[in-house]
Amino acid sequence: MNPAQRTALVPPARLLGWVDRFAASHRGLAATTDTDDGVMLAMRDGATALVTPPWPDDGRPGRGAGLMDRVVSLAAQERRLGLVLVRRGGFAVGVAVGGKLLAHKVGTAGARSRGADAGAAVVQRAAGEAAKVFSGQGFEYVATGGDKALVESVLATPALGAVAQQSRLAPLAVTDPNMAVLQKAAGDFCSVRITITDPVGS
Repeated sequence: MNPAQRTALVPPARLLGWVDRFAASHRGLAATTDTDDGVMLAMRDGATALVTPPWPDDGRPGRGAGLMDRVVSLAAQERRLGLVLVRRGGFAVGVAVGGKLLAHKVGTAGARSRGADAGAAVVQRAAGEAAKVFSGQGFEYVATGGDKALVESVLATPALGAVAQQSRLAPLAVTDPNMAVLQKAAGDFCSVRITITDPVGS
């Protein structure tokens, strides 16, 4: 049986406390390893936690004496993001820095749209509104969430050609996009992503 995995999103300011609590609940920390995917924390009971910053250092590495200190420092850097969240029922787009929205638009596919028409309608509306929101708003990364196929269709539209070429962050699973979901996503994209693997047999 494969070990169970789950993901946690932790704000950088809370990361060191989270690591301490995780280690305490798994009989202590056995090893810390720097990997290409992040910092791997191995616990004495066999559990592991892969700690991944929200973005690469891109020439601006985090500072600190230890690996986790540098992860916190990197994650705490403010990066400008372009958010594109799309599901069949609606969309939410925005520009955010440090988890705060600077510009945004939330909408639906339209009351009369059903099935494939709803997908096409939400793609066209999301692309059009994203082009308006992103106009004159530079950002470093595209942050996406929702229905992957619809997101790709939005980014493939001519209006967003330049946006589609930008670097992307790891996508989020989101419910139907609305203002509250967009605000939460703006913060989640700035959080440290932790992939937890439980001990075998747990």
